[in-house]
Amino acid sequence: MVAKLSAKTAALVGLVGAAALVCGTTLALAQEAKVVELPKAQMTGGKPLMECLRDRKTSRSFSNKALPPQTLSNLLWAAFGVNRPDGKRTAPSAVNWQEVDIYVATADGTYLYDAQAQALKLVVAKDLRVATGGQPFVAVAPVNLVFVADYAKMGRASDADKDRYAAADTGFISENVYLYCASEGLATVVRGMVDRQALSQAVGLRPDQKIILAQTVGYPGE
Repeated sequence: MVAKLSAKTAALVGLVGAAALVCGTTLALAQEAKVVELPKAQMTGGKPLMECLRDRKTSRSFSNKALPPQTLSNLLWAAFGVNRPDGKRTAPSAVNWQEVDIYVATADGTYLYDAQAQALKLVVAKDLRVATGGQPFVAVAPVNLVFVADYAKMGRASDADKDRYAAADTGFISENVYLYCASEGLATVVRGMVDRQALSQAVGLRPDQKIILAQTVGYPGE
């Protein structure tokens, strides 16, 4: 009986070891690829618009519970995803420049949202959440979005116009995030308190890429 039990245990250990090897290999391949494919965004469901407007609010208390991949995909698509065959997006942008990029800071790393591919591209393989703002909750919440305007995409517009349009376009995206969060029972707050120079260096932004705002998203804290 003891011999049989030992044999079963050995077999189980072997299976667990094999599974760990496969998991480790998969993770290594994912890190090497540096691209996380998101689930296809769900474009139906949720609360009616008037209820979302009723429930829209700012929150500064967050749980550390991670967002499921489907929820993160839906959130990013709602923010600034592609919603038409011609590549136009869920939020307007001046001259259709689509100059605002969304950086996604999580515990696993900081990513750039690729709306065309509905994917995340790894930018920095470490947790930069605490660098996205001065408030304590930014290090607790599972997701901090950083809205970065790429002025190189804005043609020959004057600096004043670039500032003006980038700010307005970021506002449209941020409000989409607010409405999605209201629909799904998530907490969110848009923030201007960001050490832009330090975060730009940490992420590796060019001089003509400007951090406009950041926005924290997660489940409500208790």
